[in-house]
Order: sequence, then C-alpha cells, then structure tokens
Amino acid sequence: MAELLLEILSEEIPARMQGRAAEELKRLVCEGLGKAGLEFSKSEAFVTPRRLALVVDGLPLRTPDLKEEKKGPRVGSPDQAIAGFLKGAGLASLDACEKRMVGKAEFWFAVVDKKGAATSEILPGVIVEAIKALPWPKSMRAGTQRFAWVRPMQGIVALLDGTSLSGEFDLGGDKIAFGNTTVGHRFLAPAAFAVSGFADYRAKLEKAFVILDAAARRAKISADASAAAAKLGVKLRDDPGLLDEVAGLVEWPVVLAGAIDEKFMDVPAEVLVTSMRAHQKYFATLNADGSLGRHFIVVANMVAEDNGELIVAGNERVLRARLSDAKFFWDQDRKTKLEARVPALASRVFHAKLGKVLQKVERLEKLSAFIAGKIGADVAAATRAAHLAKADLSSGMVGEFPELQGIMGRYYARHDGESELVANAIRAHYQPLGPGDACPSEPVSVAVALAEKIDTLAGFWSIDEKPTGSKDPFALRRSALGVIRLILENKIRLDLGSVFKWASISVMEQRMLAESVKNLDRVADAMKAAGMAESPYSTRSMGLDMQTRGSLSANRESFELLDFFADRLKVSLKEKGVRHDLIDAVFALGDEDDLVRLLARVEALGAFLASDDGANLLIAARRASNIAGIEAKKDGASYDAPVDAGLLAQAEETELFARLSEVEASVRKAVGVEDFAAAMRALASLRGPLDAFFDKVTVNADDAALRANRLKLLSQIRRTTMLVADFARIEG
Repeated sequence: MAELLLEILSEEIPARMQGRAAEELKRLVCEGLGKAGLEFSKSEAFVTPRRLALVVDGLPLRTPDLKEEKKGPRVGSPDQAIAGFLKGAGLASLDACEKRMVGKAEFWFAVVDKKGAATSEILPGVIVEAIKALPWPKSMRAGTQRFAWVRPMQGIVALLDGTSLSGEFDLGGDKIAFGNTTVGHRFLAPAAFAVSGFADYRAKLEKAFVILDAAARRAKISADASAAAAKLGVKLRDDPGLLDEVAGLVEWPVVLAGAIDEKFMDVPAEVLVTSMRAHQKYFATLNADGSLGRHFIVVANMVAEDNGELIVAGNERVLRARLSDAKFFWDQDRKTKLEARVPALASRVFHAKLGKVLQKVERLEKLSAFIAGKIGADVAAATRAAHLAKADLSSGMVGEFPELQGIMGRYYARHDGESELVANAIRAHYQPLGPGDACPSEPVSVAVALAEKIDTLAGFWSIDEKPTGSKDPFALRRSALGVIRLILENKIRLDLGSVFKWASISVMEQRMLAESVKNLDRVADAMKAAGMAESPYSTRSMGLDMQTRGSLSANRESFELLDFFADRLKVSLKEKGVRHDLIDAVFALGDEDDLVRLLARVEALGAFLASDDGANLLIAARRASNIAGIEAKKDGASYDAPVDAGLLAQAEETELFARLSEVEASVRKAVGVEDFAAAMRALASLRGPLDAFFDKVTVNADDAALRANRLKLLSQIRRTTMLVADFARIEG
C-alpha cells in the first residue's frame, strides 16, 4: 500500500478561507480516487497561510482489472438503436456482444474487459481536476495567467510512495510541474528542500519554522499567550474566534506583549477591545477583577533578534494612532445627546423598499410598546428605548466601528441620564446575534429585542425578500432563531400570530401611506396645474382601500411567518433532541402560536408516546382514522356527524362511546389549564375500550345505518386525539 503526499504552495491565503479549502481539497481528491476505483485507508488535510497539504494512506499501486457489462436494446431492434448502443459501449460490431434472456425477451449485452492501470498514472489527473474544482469565495489571476485561484500558485509537491508523480498544472500561460521540493518559512527558512514522504515533509517543515497542523499552532499560541499574560499579572481574555484567525495568519507563531497608553484607558473597554481585535488582531487581557488590562498580546510570524522589542514598539505605535481616533470620537460623540441624533436617521436608508431608518424606529416604538404590554414590561421604558435604539448609528464612533452599534448607544444613553432599563435595552436590542451570544433577560430589553427582529421579518416578508435555499442576505433565519431564543429562554407567553399580524399591518400601512402621499402629491400637482381644487372624496376612498388591502396582506404574511417559524423551531429543537414530527403534530392543530405552550405540549406528547399505552393508542388511533377516511372517500360522504347512541348495538361500542365522551371532556379541561400530562393520561384510558372495539366489532356491518354510526364513532376518536395533536403526522 502506498502514500500520496500533495502540497499546493501559494501566496498567503486569507485566514477565513483556509479551513474550508483544506476540507474541500480532501473531498475532491478522495472523490476522484473513488471514481478511479482507488480505495484507501485514511486521508488528512492540513493548511497554513501559504500551503494546502493532503496525505492519503493505503492506496494500491494498481487498480484491479474489471469486467464491465452494459445492457443494450432488444435483439432485432432498429439499426439506429443498435448503432447507438455499440457507440456507447465503444464496440465496432455486435460480434463482441452476447445475447441474454431477460424475462421473456432477448437483449444484447456488451461485455468489456477493462485492464487496471498504475496508480501513478491515474493520480495526476485526479490532482489536476481537484485543483481546478476547488471553490474559493474570491479568486484572482496572476500576471498573464488565465487560470484564477485564491492567490498566485507557486509550486506543487505530488509524491506517491516517495516518488514524484509525472504531471503538471496548466495555469493558462504558465505551467507548474509536479515535484518533490518545497520551501519553509518565508523569512526564517526560504531555501527550497526535497521531501520523500509525509513524515519527512512534516519534520523538515518544522525545522524550517513551519508548524503544519493548524490545531498545533492554535494550541501553541493559546499556551504561550496565557503564559505571557500571567507573567504580567493579568489573564488572557477568552477569544476562540480570534485564536482561530491568528493561527491562520502565522506559520511560526511568536507571542509578544505590549501595553496600551494609559491616556486611552478611560475609553470604553469594548472600544479598546474592538480596535485591537478587528484591525490589529491583538488579544486583550483582563485584570483580576475582570476589568480590561493595560497589556495586550500580539502574535508575530517571526523570531526577532532583539526579542521582539522593535515589533512591540511598532505595534504600540499603530495602536496609539487607532486609539487616538477612538478617543476623539468618544469625546466628541458625548457632546451631542442621543435624542438629538434621532432626526438624522431620516436620511439613512434602511432598505430601498422599506424606507429610512427613522421609519423603522417609528414602527419599533409602537411594536415595542405593544409587546411590552403583552409580556408585562414597562411600556414607557420600552417605547423610549426603541426611540433611541438606532440613534448611535449617527455617531462618529459607530461610523468608524460599526460592530459597536448598540454598545455605544448604551454608553451615550447613560451619559445623557437615561434610565438603566432604557440604556440596557438599547444595547440589547440586537441580541442574540448568534447561538453563542447572550440572550437578553430584562423585560424591557426583551420587548425591544423582539420588536426589532419581528419588525425586520415582517418588513422583508412584505416586500417578498424571503430566504431561499442557502441564500439569506438579510439574516432572517438568524432573526427568527433570535425570537425563538428570547421567548423560550425567558419563558414568555406570547401569541406570535397576533404579534406578526400587528407588525405586518404596521409595515404595510407605513408603506402604503408613503405611496399614497406620493400619489396624492401627483394628483394635487395635476389639479393645481389644471386650476382645480383637491377632491376630498378621492383621498377618503384611497385610505379605505389602503386599509383593506393592508389588512388582507397582513393576514397572509402572518400565516406565512408562522410557517417559517415552525421550520426554524424544528431546526432549533432538533439540536436539543426534540422530534420534528411531534412539533409538526402539534403545529397542525392550527391554533398554537405560543412557543412555550407548544413546547410543553410536545414534551408531554413525547413522554406519552414513549410509554406502552401511548404507542399502542397511537396505532389504534391511526387505524380508526384510516378506516373512517377510506370509507368516507369510498362512499363520498362525511362521518363527522355526532354518534347516534340509540344505534349502538354491541357492548364494546357502547363502552367505547361512553369512554370517549368522558375522555373528551377530561382532555378539554386539562388542555384548558395547560396540564398536558393529565390530557395524555386521559387519552391513555382509551386504549382498553379501543382494543376491545377492534377485537369484537365489525365496522363494515351489513346494516347501512349501523355501519355509518360506527364510522362516526371512529371519526370521534380522531377528533378527540386532535385536541392534543394530529396523530397522523407522528412518524413510527
């Protein structure tokens, strides 16, 4: 068994693209090996800023000889069909084919002996195709080359069991021949050297100041940075995302420590961290009390002779320039109150079809107040927070650091003397930004955060900009998951259907009002030009029509939004092990838009179906529903009418009818007080009478009246189970 070593050397690959590129290279090469009939035991991909590497173990030196059979047309088929078959099989005549009986007909079969090939002859083609097919978010052409790749390609190492493969890659103007030489660190060991296999390659790279494994570089940075911080009496601020990114920027990480100028320490910690993190890739440190430390950690890709003193000084100088800008914005922004910044939002576009940010703020104020009233939050504080929520977009600091929107709003609100509830809600109204982000819990913050996301969803739904497939340019799925988290983690009782409808009407009215104003302006201009007075009649009818159309559209969109949420909820709960079919079964009732209650129903239903009584009742209820449905379809009739107690002939059907009446009442009562476990227990008591009914009673009796009454009894079983869930949607 042989080993394939592949390395593609290039200019620096952006860190954010490296991980996926390595996995894609592995997938493409492995798929190519599979298509060529080459099996292998193991494959592993590696990436550094300058190289993608792949090692595949356990390859055979030759592919096996194969006998391929291809079925052709019937014997006696037209000449055209025979000719097409022979061409497809690569044969000149039917002399090389066999006749075989298939069923009652005789067919032609082409049997072709395919000789195996040397793996060394197959691999160059597999490698070339994999490199061509490797997808990049962005690519470029170097010089006069016609082939576009992420960065200019510099070399390809392709070895099979230590021997260079014969092959080359055509860049469209230049060609790179496969070889066995590579280079080490760009500055510390730039000379080329030969390698004879993966172990040799990895060891020689390490000697040439290149750590091949990204996980190893990450671990070294983490350990060295923590140690450096500890020496300074501070602690490294946890930042896994930055750690991954920095590991993709260096081949030989060298950790150094610098300090922030004392005069900048009164700037908010988030500003300092963002400035260091986003632009300079520095790690922040924390003091023992959790406050931001003065020291930062920088990772160089170089071993410096002066122990990095010049590197540190240079980085401190760059940071001083950036923080000078930040401090300037911090001092200037506080001279203008947030309230005074709100009118400026009228010139800031939210979306071409949804108007300006100020219009969104106006909707947010109303929707936040509406939601706050429903969840018991301070309505005045929620309205005030919504009014100021977007004001920091006009500040100099957020203009320079957009990722600080909301965060700076909180600082400025506190500076302006707004209450803590309002300030906190301004900061939290974007949250949660993702699965790892904190979820607001203060009621006012929750109300404004819900309003922000629901208004966004309703707005984009109204202009038909919904997520499709993998495309979600406005992050609407994330907004929906944010709403789900806000509701479930805070156990908020909220009828989402009415909130969606309210938000949809609000968006619709605002859009139609804007449109009607434009129309009225046009009419007024025309009438003025004609020397006529404006007609109040046309204005009133336009307003009535607007209201009707808005209400109808809002109804439709609120239903569609609920369906969208059902899908998001299934994705969210599936990760927690909740069965999607149970969510479907409860959503199918059509009247459940309270996520907390829905989850309680799903949990109770899951526990019920896990019991013997639940599983057996599910089977019996399905049987009853199927029989009633099939017979109703066959008869072209409905059996949903009430059962006639006087037509119950056998003791088993009398017992089932009596039990059904009791259970239906018990289930209604239990569901009414949201005691879903009690509702399930009541349903479980149907199992015995239902089993006895199916054992002893013939549904399709000869007497037509008796048969119809028994079908009505079966329909009643479905109606009773539908009080808790649609059992027909439950799998298994």
